[in-house]
Amino acid sequence: MRAFIAVDVDSRLSYKIQEVQRDLKKTHAPLKMVEPENLHFTFKFFGDISSSQADQITRVIQDKLENYHSFPLHIRGTGVFPKIEYMRVIWLGIEDPHSFSEMQKDLDQEFAKMGFKKERSYIPHLTIARVKGPKNRELLAEKIQKLESIEIGEMTVEKLVLKKSELTPVGPIYTDVKEFFI
Repeated sequence: MRAFIAVDVDSRLSYKIQEVQRDLKKTHAPLKMVEPENLHFTFKFFGDISSSQADQITRVIQDKLENYHSFPLHIRGTGVFPKIEYMRVIWLGIEDPHSFSEMQKDLDQEFAKMGFKKERSYIPHLTIARVKGPKNRELLAEKIQKLESIEIGEMTVEKLVLKKSELTPVGPIYTDVKEFFI
């Protein structure tokens, strides 16, 4: 199965994120918005894994999460990958990502021991749109810069979720495989 670990976005913040998406749509740039039910912070993308790898990943997460407690996550500001001149992904960021990044690095080290590629420069982010072409790129860049300090709100990270991802012509379908409470 094609899998990843995620932190789901608190549904109470979804309306605010959708407001940002509507604001971006006003540029008439070719954007594919992430559906509200698919909003998440990707913690680690594995790609295709076997059931034995899924079991191993589950054990690693269960062991490591014993060292952590739930923590607040403040969603704030927009950004892009790879750069504003050539946008492919538009995202919302985290203010003071220390707790999130610390847990991600700790788990990533364990996953690297299992043979998964280690993240080089992980930036905690919430993908909200994908840019599908160059039309109105300047307008889009201006809008993103205006939203640079947008305040979305705070949520509490209480669990990680192992998700299965099925790619379809209309977009990905995510299915929760296992929840890991912190």
